[in-house]
Amino acid sequence: MDERLIQQQEQELAKTGRYYLHVCLMTIPLLCMACFLYGLRPLLLCGAALLTGNLCDRLVSLLRRRVYRAGDFSNESFALIIALLMPATVDWYVVIMAVLAGVLIGKEVFGGYGSYPFNPAAVGYAVAAVSWPEQVFRYPQPYINIPLWDATGVPVSSTISDTLRSGGSLNISAISLGLGEYAAPMGTGAALILLACGLFLWLQKDVRLGASVSFVVTCALIAFLFPRQVGVNGVDIALRLQCVRDELLTGAMLFSAVFLINEPYTCVHHRMGRVLYGVLVGVVSMGFRYYGVYETGVCFALLAVNSVSAWIDRTEAKLYHLTHL
Repeated sequence: MDERLIQQQEQELAKTGRYYLHVCLMTIPLLCMACFLYGLRPLLLCGAALLTGNLCDRLVSLLRRRVYRAGDFSNESFALIIALLMPATVDWYVVIMAVLAGVLIGKEVFGGYGSYPFNPAAVGYAVAAVSWPEQVFRYPQPYINIPLWDATGVPVSSTISDTLRSGGSLNISAISLGLGEYAAPMGTGAALILLACGLFLWLQKDVRLGASVSFVVTCALIAFLFPRQVGVNGVDIALRLQCVRDELLTGAMLFSAVFLINEPYTCVHHRMGRVLYGVLVGVVSMGFRYYGVYETGVCFALLAVNSVSAWIDRTEAKLYHLTHL
């Protein structure tokens, strides 16, 4: 492997390595909540994903004839994010194939650490979603008995997305939504834990609020102004706010705002550009939710907007240069 590229990646690891370590640590409380809701199967699925991501890193290091960097937790963080986006009943091979796609196609094909234009976790999830939608988008109810090894007999459904897509309102209490006590991906339902994880990453200066806040605000405004629920009239503010709650607390929206949007090498780097980036991801995500066939359209939206991230950075840099001549 090119010695200059190795040195460049080592410099990037020194700058952003702690971000991936903190992301891995923040998945622990989400995993604990998932185990509380679904038993021990989430632990085994995340363990398989973690092992796959680590082995990919070691294999690529061997093939590229470079020393394995034990301080690089990027593959592990991508693997855990992909696993937590899955239902607790998903088969093992789906998680493993999603991690392989995310790490090898989303990251290593483009040169490895710091060189990829698309979020590797979103790439892995998108590959699994397109290849095995019947497994990725159907979820078990919390507190149901899920066998450790074979979950094919567990009843699953897509009740949340079906209800919202048909214009209905969710008959779920705010407490249940906040704790993730509804059929959802195993790591994305607990809104209170997600907010705590986001607060930790912000306090550690691992993430900036510009992209995440603009993403959430954009999604909330679209849900408020153009609700999918049938029967929402112009003056019923309370019902519109309930529509906003239902949209933001389902479909991995908060999870994406915390763990996906602020990925250091796919997010826009300049301040105003991050705000625009978050707005674009929010608009495209709600477009996928309103008119697409997949509930977790935010990952597809993220990949679409990643294609223009570098252009946004270059444009803002040029505008700044022109206004300060």
